[in-house]
Amino acid sequence: MSSPSSSQQALHFWHRVHVEQMRDDVPDLSVRQMSILLSIYLEPPPHTVRGLAGRLNVSKPVITRALNAMGKYDLVTRKRDPKDLRNVLIQRTVSGALFLDKLGDLIVDQSRKGLS
Repeated sequence: MSSPSSSQQALHFWHRVHVEQMRDDVPDLSVRQMSILLSIYLEPPPHTVRGLAGRLNVSKPVITRALNAMGKYDLVTRKRDPKDLRNVLIQRTVSGALFLDKLGDLIVDQSRKGLS
């Protein structure tokens, strides 16, 4: 995968990725939601609302709102931590893993098409 040589090329590349996602009718996640989802899938578990808020330097309500949206698409699930009922554990789902696999494939595919 080559890297963009200018900010304009990078923006064109990112635009193509987003247009393809829009055409595929995938869940429409905000930048905030996508950042949280990637943190959940790329960083080792366990994940909690409190832990994600701390690592991403956002409030717990920001994480909760994002999880609500992602839960509607079955990208993540939540359950109480049986060891500490104050904590909510965030769990990955098959749908979420498939969504991100497809996104990764799309990014690779678009990068092979060139950055111009």
